[in-house]
Amino acid sequence: MDFELLIGIFPQVFLDGLILGFMYALIALGYTMVYGVLEFINFAHSEIFVVGAFVGVEILLTFQAAGLLALVSPFLVLLVVLLLGMLASGLLAVTVERVAYRPLRGAPRLIPLISAIGVSFFLQDAVRLVESVWRNAFNLVYPTMDTLNIRFSLTETIDVSVKSLVVIVASLLMLWGLHALVNRTKIGTAMRAVAEDQAAASLMGISVNRIISLTFLIGGAMGGAAGVLFGVQYSLINPYTGFIPGLKAFTAAVLGGIGNIPGAMVGGLVLGLLEAFAASYLSLLTGGAFGAEYKDIFAFSVLILILIFRPKGLLGEVVRERA
Repeated sequence: MDFELLIGIFPQVFLDGLILGFMYALIALGYTMVYGVLEFINFAHSEIFVVGAFVGVEILLTFQAAGLLALVSPFLVLLVVLLLGMLASGLLAVTVERVAYRPLRGAPRLIPLISAIGVSFFLQDAVRLVESVWRNAFNLVYPTMDTLNIRFSLTETIDVSVKSLVVIVASLLMLWGLHALVNRTKIGTAMRAVAEDQAAASLMGISVNRIISLTFLIGGAMGGAAGVLFGVQYSLINPYTGFIPGLKAFTAAVLGGIGNIPGAMVGGLVLGLLEAFAASYLSLLTGGAFGAEYKDIFAFSVLILILIFRPKGLLGEVVRERA
């Protein structure tokens, strides 16, 4: 076993795991926000994430066709794409809540869960239909922006691209903004009141429906931002791109403590690091018997072990107390 190689690649693998983890964390924020208020798992969130990715690629392709990508600062372009992707996904999430979830709010929990799965399939096929009619293709590639692909060498063995730094900075800013919104504003106080007791919150003059819609708007916007950043980072997207990252982000939210905003970030980072280390080290440690294709099995096995000993997640699950 080449111990020098194992030690030498450690920093780069750690950095790659962090970037992947921040991506999972951004998606997980949408799951955890909705669960924190409604105790409901929005399985359509992965498709809301994909819609953000497609809005982003369509805007970038439009800019490219108009020749604007070469003229305008790539960071300004990315900011515009991010904001529009967040707006589209946020509005879609609000629409989904109004049409598919609100009429079922008093129903047994299994019913809205099935509705969420149905919405998920509907959105997948809707995106595929629209893109097939519009472009005669639904596998799209994000246009390249050279500035974002520049790589900085931190040491002789570690380098990082500008777009990876954008993912990290954007994730940290969104986590900070979301945490401040929930804990330091009247809107956040209203969200926490609705999460605690909807009837009491309503008696205190809080519009429960409006707060729930706002929760979906913010959660969907986080998913849209994650979709755009995913496209910028990994380039290729299709209507089914959201399934695996969405599943892993949901797992990250549970691992961190579902309903807990910092927990979603911690869970995403842990999952990203486990995957990155498994993908890089399994083959080296087993002499090639197991390769990177087993990274998900390794990562989820570790997660199962963690949840056996800490079922409420690393930072604890946030749920309302019932009388």
